[in-house]
Amino acid sequence: MQPRIIIAALRGGAGKTMVSLGLISAWRKKGSRIAPFKKGPDFIDAGWLTFAADRSSYNLDTFLMNSEQVLESFILHSNKADLSVIEGNRGLYDGLDLDGRCSTAELAKLLKTPVLIILDVTMTTRTMAAVLKGCQVFDPDVNIAGVILNRVAGSRQETLIRTAVEKYCGIPVVGSVPKLKEDPFPERHMGLIPFQERDHAEKAILWTRETVKKNLDLDEIWKMAHRVVRLETLPKDRESESRIRRGHDAPRIGFIRDRSFWFYYPENLKQLEELGAVLVEIDAISDSELPPLDALYIGGGFPETQAQPLADNQSFRNSLREEVENGLPVYAECGGFMYLGQSLLVNDMTYPMVGALPVEFILQKKPQGHGYTILEVDSSNPYYPVGETLKGHEFHYSKAVLTGKEDVDFAFKVSRGNGIDGLRDGILKKNVLATYTHIHAAGTPLWAKSLFRSAYDHREK
Repeated sequence: MQPRIIIAALRGGAGKTMVSLGLISAWRKKGSRIAPFKKGPDFIDAGWLTFAADRSSYNLDTFLMNSEQVLESFILHSNKADLSVIEGNRGLYDGLDLDGRCSTAELAKLLKTPVLIILDVTMTTRTMAAVLKGCQVFDPDVNIAGVILNRVAGSRQETLIRTAVEKYCGIPVVGSVPKLKEDPFPERHMGLIPFQERDHAEKAILWTRETVKKNLDLDEIWKMAHRVVRLETLPKDRESESRIRRGHDAPRIGFIRDRSFWFYYPENLKQLEELGAVLVEIDAISDSELPPLDALYIGGGFPETQAQPLADNQSFRNSLREEVENGLPVYAECGGFMYLGQSLLVNDMTYPMVGALPVEFILQKKPQGHGYTILEVDSSNPYYPVGETLKGHEFHYSKAVLTGKEDVDFAFKVSRGNGIDGLRDGILKKNVLATYTHIHAAGTPLWAKSLFRSAYDHREK
C-alpha cells in the first residue's frame, strides 16, 4: 500500500530534519527498509537523509517537476521499501504565491499522504491548539494526522498543550521532545552543514535515533503511515527512453565527487547511465590529473571550504584547463562553475582555481542567489536549443566578477532568479557551459540527453 508519512512544521528550523533522521534511523535499526524523500530542491538535508537511510534520497519538487513526474518519481523510488519518509520544507502552507503553489501541503495532497506536524511550543500552551485548528480549516483536504510537540519546557506545559490539541483538534499527539541542550547539527548559511563535512556524522544520526526513540510513539506513527491509499500513475513508454548507444560505443562521462563537489540530484547521474554512458567518478583534491573522458559534469558543493586543497592540486587543475582548451564538453553547476574560474577569494585569501573561464569569484556574507530560477535560452550552445525555457534552482554566496580579459558569451537570459548579474547566466567557452543554476533531470530530461549526445559526438570526433 506504499506506506508513507510527510514530516511538516509551521516554519523552517522547527525540527523536521531531526525527526525525519531519527525516524529513519530508528526504523532501520529494527530492520525496516526506509525510502527517504525531500520536498523541494534542498540538497543538504537530502544528503543527511541519504546517509541515515543508506539509500538515495530523492527530491520531490512541484516547481522543477510536473505532477506526473513527481508521482512517477515517488512510486519508482519507494519501490521495495517498507515505508517512505518525506521531509517537508518551510511551513506547511508556505509556497510561491497566494495560492501556496509548490508548498508541502500541495505535495501532501498530490501524494495523498498523512502529515505529521511538528509544533515548536516555546513559551506557549493552549494557543498551539488554536494555531493547529487554523491549519486544519485552512485547507480541509490536507490530512494532518498527528502532532509532535518540540522544545517542551516541562510536564505541565506538555499536558496543557496535549489536552488542548486532542480536545479542540481531534488529533493525537504522538510525541513530545523536551528542550535539548545538545545539538550535533551546526548550521552554515541557511541550513545544516553537509554530512560530508562532519567528522562524527554517525554519532549525529545516533543522537537523533535515541532522541526519537525516547520521546516519540514510533508504533503509532508507523500505523499512521499505513493508513493510505495506493498511488497510481499512467504507464510510460519505456521503449522510447532506451539507450542511445550501447556496448563499446558508450561514451565516458566523468563527474567530480569529493569533499568539495558532492551535490548531484540522483536522477541526473542515473539518466546518463540509462542512456548508456559509462560514469567515471573523479576526485579533484587527490587525483593527479583528469582521466580520459568524452565529457565532464561538475556539480555543486562548497569549494570555498576546500579552497586550499583544491588550489594545491595544481596538476589536476592544469590537466582540466588543457582539456577545456582541447574542446572537452564540460557542464558545470554552481560550485563547479566557481572551480572553473580564475580564482576564489575567501576571507581575504585568494586561491587559484582552474583558470578556464575569465571570472573571479568572491565569497560574500549574504546570499547572492537563493531560490527557484527560470532561464530563457537565447544563445547557441552545445546543450540546449535556442528558445527553450529551463526551470532550476540556485543557492550561492559567491559573486562572479568578469575579469574583462576576453569577451564573454552567455547562454541564458534570467527571467526569475539572479544568475551571474541578475540578467544573464550560463557562461560559454568552446564546449563548456557553466551556470549558477542547478537543473533537475527528472523535470528536464533534455539535460541528460544533451550532455550524452555532446559526449558521444566528442568521442566520434
